[in-house]
Amino acid sequence: MYYPRDLTGYGDKKPEFLWPNDSVIAVQFVVNYEEGGENNILHGDEGSEAFLSEIIGAQPWKAQRHWNMESIYEYGARAGFWRLREIFDAKGIPVTVYGVAEALARSPLQVKAMIDSNWEIASHGLKWIEYKDFSITKEKQFFNKAIKLHEAVTGSKPAGWYLGRCSANTVNIACEYGKLEYISDSYADDLPYWYNNGTQNNLIIPYTLDVNDMRFATNQGFNSGTQFYDYLKDTFDLLYKEGQKGRPKMMTVGLHCRLAGRPGRAQAIQRFINYIQGHKKVWCAKRIDIAKFWKDRFPPWENKVKPSEMTKSQFMNKFKNVFEHSDWIAAKTFEKNISPQLNSLTGLHQTMCMNFRLESKPKKMRTLLSHPDLAGKLADLNKLTMESKAEQASAGLNSLSSEQKKRFKKINESYRKTFGFPFILAVKNKNPNEILSIISSRIKNDHKEEFETACQEVEKIALLRLNDIFKQL
Repeated sequence: MYYPRDLTGYGDKKPEFLWPNDSVIAVQFVVNYEEGGENNILHGDEGSEAFLSEIIGAQPWKAQRHWNMESIYEYGARAGFWRLREIFDAKGIPVTVYGVAEALARSPLQVKAMIDSNWEIASHGLKWIEYKDFSITKEKQFFNKAIKLHEAVTGSKPAGWYLGRCSANTVNIACEYGKLEYISDSYADDLPYWYNNGTQNNLIIPYTLDVNDMRFATNQGFNSGTQFYDYLKDTFDLLYKEGQKGRPKMMTVGLHCRLAGRPGRAQAIQRFINYIQGHKKVWCAKRIDIAKFWKDRFPPWENKVKPSEMTKSQFMNKFKNVFEHSDWIAAKTFEKNISPQLNSLTGLHQTMCMNFRLESKPKKMRTLLSHPDLAGKLADLNKLTMESKAEQASAGLNSLSSEQKKRFKKINESYRKTFGFPFILAVKNKNPNEILSIISSRIKNDHKEEFETACQEVEKIALLRLNDIFKQL
């Protein structure tokens, strides 16, 4: 059963690079423009807005206007927007706007100001409402209307998309559109990453809900500008430090005109800008700039066939003999665990080992018995699997002297008689004399200890085989 979530990402192999101008961190400010696009019976909605305002815990008023809620949103358009614009323009900070199409359409002065300040205006959907219960058909209709209205209001199609209050279908709908430079309905990473919707690769530039002024409007959140500033600073400091170690990250600061645009909170933004401008090697960028950089520096691997995207036939063909003559392990892995977690060497190896370890002792024994003797009869008869033949050859077991062959035959027979299964060892980078010495040592183990040791060696051999396969993918 396919499990679509990617819980691996870059794992322990974070990209090593520098942002433009040898910068060790990319800092990106987003201004969400939603005022005039929120739930309101004037906009054809069932009731009033109840999300992200000074009225924490508000409930929608069915078929009624909520005067206090409306005026809070109006503050964002009338005062908060202009305050934030003045701060960013004065400091020369580039900004990306997530603009709700209907809100932009009702705010021509603000849109003109965004364009005059050379801000990027990305799409934040048609309306600032909840989309989780939308049918795919209805959400696609709203998506297309959002793009059309956005272009009419701003003069150009959006390069980026972030719906925010999205459904499980939102990202794939944006991917199917095929004309976006990036999509941001994700909070999954500190770096951009590629996502394949089944037909094409799409760049995801994750957004943030923690480095976000929305925490002023939630039960668990900031209650003062000082708290917000401290969190911004702590986030920046750690990411800056990581970048200095050669693994740069991206820091996104999410803002809302009606929240961060309030004087006591805007001060925190000013202080934070002053703080980061006191550091060298900091790249302040729009999200479109980050997208262009990432696509140039880290293009998708268009031709790489990932394990999670293989058919069962393809998967079995590649991985059936990772565990010697035990294709059931590959089959079980595909049937129960196929997911993006299998797209890394470590992820696939760990998962296959888990399925091996979960089996009964008799079934594990059958895997042990599937292994050939080292320098044994099957080798003489040229009946080894391709993998075993290469492994034994790498240790020089295909070119033994007559005396060495006799020693291997004798000790193999003694080992089998003692334990009931062949001696198993990952022989890479070992020579015949080393191997003989290891057999002589292990034959002194008790049966339980040696059974466990043999199983561990089976897993080591599997890792070596997987490593060879991944080099060819």
